[in-house]
Amino acid sequence: MYDFASAIMNIYSRKPKKNKPEKTTQLTKSLEYNIEYTKRLFSCAADLTIHELQLSGIRAAVISIDNLISKDTLAIAVIKPLFEYNFAGSPEQCLTDIRTKVLYTDDITNISTFEELSGLILSGFCVIALDGTDKMISVGLQGFKSRSISEPESDVIQRGSKEGFVETIHTNMSMLRRRMKSTGLKLDIMKAGSLSQTEICICYLADKASPDIVRELKRRINKIDLETVLAPGYLVPYIEDEGCISPFSAVGITERPDTVCGKLTEGRIAILTDGAPSALIVPYLFAEYFQTIDDYSNRPYFATFTRWLKYAAFFISILLPGIFVALGTFDQEMFPSLMLNKIAGAISSTPLSLMAETLLIQFVYEIMRESGLRMPQPLGYAVSIVGGLVIGDTAINAGLIGAPTLMVTAVAAIGSYVIPNLYAPSAILRLGFTVAGGLTGIWGVSIMFCLVFVNLCSKTSFGIPYTSPVTPTGAAVFRDVFVRAGWKTLSATSENVQNMPGAYTDGRE
Repeated sequence: MYDFASAIMNIYSRKPKKNKPEKTTQLTKSLEYNIEYTKRLFSCAADLTIHELQLSGIRAAVISIDNLISKDTLAIAVIKPLFEYNFAGSPEQCLTDIRTKVLYTDDITNISTFEELSGLILSGFCVIALDGTDKMISVGLQGFKSRSISEPESDVIQRGSKEGFVETIHTNMSMLRRRMKSTGLKLDIMKAGSLSQTEICICYLADKASPDIVRELKRRINKIDLETVLAPGYLVPYIEDEGCISPFSAVGITERPDTVCGKLTEGRIAILTDGAPSALIVPYLFAEYFQTIDDYSNRPYFATFTRWLKYAAFFISILLPGIFVALGTFDQEMFPSLMLNKIAGAISSTPLSLMAETLLIQFVYEIMRESGLRMPQPLGYAVSIVGGLVIGDTAINAGLIGAPTLMVTAVAAIGSYVIPNLYAPSAILRLGFTVAGGLTGIWGVSIMFCLVFVNLCSKTSFGIPYTSPVTPTGAAVFRDVFVRAGWKTLSATSENVQNMPGAYTDGRE
């Protein structure tokens, strides 16, 4: 038992892996040796393609990975010009001629090691090697299949662009470039994952973003010790500030390029991950969960109304079941008389306590939600119908659960969908408040709410208070937090905005 407990402690207190110094293997002047070494490097790789040819009496080879390059472009822009050109001189001179006189592309890189060779051909490049020289050149011919641009399913708006990010990072970068026609837009490519070598793009406006935050973000990404990075969620624990355990995330996520561009103009930094149709945003504040692109397309009074509606839905989703259980268990006299009679009758006709009943309904709801989410779409609709009509109605008629409890849980669950990005913390907090209300009454709910509020206020995002500009309170609260001002006010110069107490000023005060 002691060994088992020690193993668990070691798992959660393990130290980060130390990055071993990378070993490099230089290319040789023997084409035959380079080809054999490459084959051993890609042992049993059925998609490795090596096309050997003669260029004016000089042995050469074109190395690539099948289905990562465009074969038509390879034939027209590389192989055909190589055969048509009359080479003369040493192999080094021939390689220079290929680079400067033969090829019809400017995406050319010099290679001197096998590590560079493997990394480039796995990224959709073809490599040209000549016998008699220890250098090679790579040509960008990426031609792998990718999903076309479409409207994001989880970030839908009524007005505005219908374009969403796709899995190809360079396509996502081009969508940002098309919207931000400024030389100040910087797109820095980094790599994460010792095995996957996943491309990560750091996007920011040089005249808006804080240089200190940009440097700190790059430092944190360089410290990532993962072997594979397959989704943006892999990066979040390494990007967030350390020292505060919280159900809320200080890293935003979106699938919309127009949302990213709006955040960039505020001095934020976006992180694109190759293979994922979404972007991370830092620094990210709690109030931004309640803001959408539609808020800035509608009239200010309606945008303010919907924003208050979102705040109300969030608090209802996390507090309503807990308050209902607390009042029904300890403070029944706080219900109105007519409501008290119905609630008391429903509670007395069910075999479970009010807290157990509410928790059971929440667990059943989460099971149905997860099954509907993972199953094929037609079956997901069937699960929703069965859960809503059959299970709910039958359970009430059978006397297993009460109608008031089912209604309270349903309203809280619907409220959590108003802010989809806050669903995970809402679900956990809803369970926590329910247990607190069932065990300690309204005082337990109040104490837990205070703990959650203190946790929010103690959290930071790259040194910026997570609850800014609400705490510390400033005039920006009445500009674009609780109230959405008109565009004539929002379009004030950045200098005026930075002078507002409590406003986010990208960390460059």
